Amino acid sequence: MPTAITTLRTTLATTLANAGVWSTFAFPPSAPIANSVVVMPDDPYIVPNNQTRSSIQPFARFKIMIIVPALDNQGNLNSIETFAVAVYAKLAAAAYTLNISGFSAPSILNLATSDLLTMDCSIEVLTDWS
Repeated sequence: MPTAITTLRTTLATTLANAGVWSTFAFPPSAPIANSVVVMPDDPYIVPNNQTRSSIQPFARFKIMIIVPALDNQGNLNSIETFAVAVYAKLAAAAYTLNISGFSAPSILNLATSDLLTMDCSIEVLTDWS
């Protein structure tokens, strides 16, 4: 049975957790940190499969953002590619009915304290209205 919309974001974050390797957030953190995965709503967030019946299960759409330190070009790419493979493997092994889009090209996130390299993918998860 699909996970309810009201708990799905937290459940996804738990699925993606990898203690000791990266931090996982079920919401956008106030200050992004290196070596983390963030689960956040995508646009559109909730997509009904039928406009007139609430008994038909909707899709919930999320953006999964991967954040690593920006070191040097080769180190950055090696690190974020390894990270993307690990995140994909965790999603593929999960018991969700989901679609995973391609991963975006890496981009630099400039912060006052440091630069971070980010990459994201969008997922659609079959969910329940409760």
